Amino acid sequence: MEKLVKGWLLLSLAALVACAVGGPPPGVGVWGAEMTTPLGALTATLTLNEDGSGAVSLDALGRADLDGVTYEGNAIAFVVEIDLQGQTLVLEFSGTVEGDALTGELSSDFGAFALTGTRQ
Repeated sequence: MEKLVKGWLLLSLAALVACAVGGPPPGVGVWGAEMTTPLGALTATLTLNEDGSGAVSLDALGRADLDGVTYEGNAIAFVVEIDLQGQTLVLEFSGTVEGDALTGELSSDFGAFALTGTRQ
């Protein structure tokens, strides 16, 4: 009987641990975003996938794939290369998710600028 109880306890503990670590990172999803740039506000749609892939669609500049999307708790980081009429602009994002709000900063050779987003 004691072995049966211990077995159930171990099984229950394993199930609780699986539930606690399950599910996608909080940043996964589609985000309506706005970037505050030296050229003014730019709107975008940001897609972050659980497998570390993603894309950004900028209303004014088109679509670009994200590289190296990483999640650590509520923190998100990625790199994106935007083509600006034949010139490549590399942007490095670091930010956090709180519920349905995304906030962070895009760093570039031209300085850093804010990005905010709302889950769609």
